[in-house]
Amino acid sequence: MATETVKIDAKLVKELREKSGAPMGDCLKALQESNGDMENAFVVLRKRGMASAAKKASRTTNEGAVGTYIHAGGKIGVMVELACESDFVARTEGFQELLRDIAMHIAAVDPRYIGREEVTEADIEREKEVYRAQAAASGKPANIIEKMLEGKMGKFYEEVCLLDQPFIKEQSQTVAQIIATQVGKMGENIAVRRFARFKIGEPTATFAQAKQVVAEEPQA
Repeated sequence: MATETVKIDAKLVKELREKSGAPMGDCLKALQESNGDMENAFVVLRKRGMASAAKKASRTTNEGAVGTYIHAGGKIGVMVELACESDFVARTEGFQELLRDIAMHIAAVDPRYIGREEVTEADIEREKEVYRAQAAASGKPANIIEKMLEGKMGKFYEEVCLLDQPFIKEQSQTVAQIIATQVGKMGENIAVRRFARFKIGEPTATFAQAKQVVAEEPQA
């Protein structure tokens, strides 16, 4: 016996469309799956956006734009290169807004790296040594210390890696999740390629650049 389709008010579909930026058809399906619950439907769309982002992550990003953000009366400045697949998407309002938001986030939170893969081995080992020493001083057994170390390193990555940080305008999501949502909306791979953060009075600026991964072209 066929399952009865839940009837959804067109106003709800429109509201979810405005909130998520997802296509009307996807919004309707998400609301039907969620029995008309707006918050659950938004979660459904976010999950689909993350899955879509994962599928597109290996696609080459040769287009994009450079954005800037100046804060605190000219005392802090950020420049970010955000990459995508086409010049068309790079020029859209949504992409430009994402670029500004990421630059603003970097100005406020001051990450040192883009992602975990950019963290140097020297930094990782130094942090691990500190955490192991702290844990050992507590007298806990080795297996517990290693579990504590995993949690400490996760917190460390959250502090220094842009993609792991809670987004400044939406603390319930990381910067990586914010980008993934936009990938789902725009239908293209989007990646932070590099950034620089300058602050008056500091001797050097913070520079970060993602490791370049070139996707192989599919065989004909």
